[in-house]
Amino acid sequence: MMGLLKKMEPEIQRALPATMRSERMIRLALTAFRANPNLKKADPATFIAAVMQSSQLGLEPNTAMQEAFIIPRKNNGRMEATFQIGYRGILKLAHNTRQYQSVYAEQVYTEDRFEYELGLHKKLIHVPAHLPKGEPKYYYAVYHLVNGGYDFVVWSQAKVNIHANRFSAALKNKKSTPWTTNFDSMAKKTVLLDLLKYAPKSIEFSAIVIDNTVKKDVDAEPEKVIIDMEPVSEEPAPKEQQEGNAFEYAFGPEPPMTEGGW
Repeated sequence: MMGLLKKMEPEIQRALPATMRSERMIRLALTAFRANPNLKKADPATFIAAVMQSSQLGLEPNTAMQEAFIIPRKNNGRMEATFQIGYRGILKLAHNTRQYQSVYAEQVYTEDRFEYELGLHKKLIHVPAHLPKGEPKYYYAVYHLVNGGYDFVVWSQAKVNIHANRFSAALKNKKSTPWTTNFDSMAKKTVLLDLLKYAPKSIEFSAIVIDNTVKKDVDAEPEKVIIDMEPVSEEPAPKEQQEGNAFEYAFGPEPPMTEGGW
């Protein structure tokens, strides 16, 4: 794998933003490769493709920042390495457009004060309770643009559940999935993606949000990339995944707030 990555280094550097270096991307890719036994079983070409996808978007894979992940999955009996964008990766791509003052998602609990109106003059008010109780009843995502524009979307928990059951094969089959281990993060990611479909975006970001595609090579046609669904696996997950570290990090635990959003 070291040899393959070094051979592809010129292409990786071409794909990366000017502020990132191929040496670091290769080092991160090798760390991910060595850390997961199933990635070593994957078709090497799929691993290189995943590295190229991560490079093109300028997202570092399998780090504590949880921007993106290279994870194994079985497809028709064949182990593949799959690029998966994380929740923070989506936020980073939004901020990289330099059009957003802030972008974030939240959950609303029963005792929160929550009001919203659509129509000609959209309005949203959320005052969290001092001590949240019960399950969230709504999830919403908001963006504020540098030019003063803004928008938001609100989904009820029922709508999120319908979405999860429609698109998650693992949930239907009662298998381990982020929808059962980290529902709030998955719900926030879902409403955020819905919001950003019609928000200002770069060309690369538009392809990710609207078509779920990204190029695997500088001159290649775009390929599908997983951003809202968990990988399908035909074999038990490694211990670290069963404990929630791998599947949950694919969507990230709830990130801390920082100035200007997450």
